[in-house]
Amino acid sequence: MAEKSPPISRRRQETRRRLIDAALEVFAERGFGSSTVDQVCERAQFTKGAFYSNFAALDELFLAAWEQRSAQMLAAVEALVADRVCAQVSSTRDVVEQVLETISVDDKWYRLTAEFTAHALRNPSLKRVVAAREETILATLMPLLELLVTQLGREITDATAFGSALVAVHDGTTVQCLIDSDTDAARARRTDLFVLLVEHHTREIRS
Repeated sequence: MAEKSPPISRRRQETRRRLIDAALEVFAERGFGSSTVDQVCERAQFTKGAFYSNFAALDELFLAAWEQRSAQMLAAVEALVADRVCAQVSSTRDVVEQVLETISVDDKWYRLTAEFTAHALRNPSLKRVVAAREETILATLMPLLELLVTQLGREITDATAFGSALVAVHDGTTVQCLIDSDTDAARARRTDLFVLLVEHHTREIRS
């Protein structure tokens, strides 16, 4: 019989969670480029040894935080599909509003991702990692969106083009929602753009 591994996974998960939470606080206060491993460890109340047993560098830690947040968003959309919430509505706008409720417009998170993206653009190998992770997230999200669209009696005409357009509209309208003094108007425009996008890239399913 194979020897069981020591029960350390839960403790390791908790260590990683605390490091991620601490890092996001430090990054938000100081900026990603001005933050250090020492500052993150001090905030999390861990030694540098604990940090380096979990992450090779701050880059890797941020990617773990990004993956965690993406997983939460994907789980929320998956719940919409599983609950068939959108099957009970009658218009594209209703579906869009349901989905957008699961994707928060967060000032702190936007600042962190914008800074990290700028950092990645200066580092070709990191840029490739970021691009690959974006593709993986979108590849996981698209089947869920296809199911939601199907509940409306529609089908996506070009998944690749639709996915790229979704990312572009999401990124652009997030900035507008954060900058515009009239937040409600900006969010309404965000919804309008997503409705147009869905209608442009889908068509009624023909029997």
